[in-house]
Amino acid sequence: MAKQSVTAPKFEARFLLPHFWHVWFGAALLYLSTWLPFSIIKQLGKGVGRLIARIAPKRAAIAKRNIALTFPHWSEARIEQVYRQNIERTGVALFETAMGWWWPDWRVKKHFEIEGFEHIESVLKSGRGVFGLALHNVNLEFACRGIGFSHPSIAFYRKHNNPLMDYFQYHGRNRSNKYMIHKRNARALIEALNDGELCLYLPDQDYGGAQSAFVPFGGVEQTATTTATLMFAQRSDAVPILLTSQYTNNGYKLKCCPAIDYLVDNNKERALTQLNHDILALVEQQPESYLWMHKRFKTRPADAPQSLYE
Repeated sequence: MAKQSVTAPKFEARFLLPHFWHVWFGAALLYLSTWLPFSIIKQLGKGVGRLIARIAPKRAAIAKRNIALTFPHWSEARIEQVYRQNIERTGVALFETAMGWWWPDWRVKKHFEIEGFEHIESVLKSGRGVFGLALHNVNLEFACRGIGFSHPSIAFYRKHNNPLMDYFQYHGRNRSNKYMIHKRNARALIEALNDGELCLYLPDQDYGGAQSAFVPFGGVEQTATTTATLMFAQRSDAVPILLTSQYTNNGYKLKCCPAIDYLVDNNKERALTQLNHDILALVEQQPESYLWMHKRFKTRPADAPQSLYE
């Protein structure tokens, strides 16, 4: 399996050149922030989130539009409330990434818990792999660090364009987990699933229309939903389990749901409709934590090509 994994980036002497000093400066600020009390980190992050909304208004507008499209039955007041909370939590996510990369083990464990891990444990004990379908919440980086303490996982990986940031990102994400697979290496993920591993995958993003079916997600009847989820479920012997990272009074929780069995349905529209329904039910538990700044509804079907963001 090692030959299938992404090669861990090594430290290079060129990282000390002036070209990378801005990365060092930003990383140093984030690292130092992780030593602050947790309560101060959260308040600092909320302020950064409000700043992001000011300097990147188009991204903030995407978040608000996504919330309104997904929950058309909500009042304007409810949409505005969740939007503002989401903006703040998006700012906190910057620091949660640094916490996930650099916090010592004892501090991660202090602020992290897993609910429903018995669902994963029973599958792994049976010798089968777990196809962990993780919601793309803003605090996911921290949750991925935390799950490794219960059982190290394997996930797809996209290299960062900046090599020094890639060095930080890879080694930060891999601190308590096994290894990572290049995002285009589908065969390696299937092999890992068949080897009885716990593998993480994001089924709720817009990956374009080439390998997608258009099924409902909330108020958007035709949402591009990747069919790769079905391919992994049907070509491996793994058991699909939905995962969502949530906030608690003490910090964070990874919630593991009971196994699902409908992804083997030959009717892909029916299977993906049910999957989106279940994902949305989890989103509704903490809607302010979801990654709304991503253009979830960017890809449109041929019979309805008009953008939902104009």
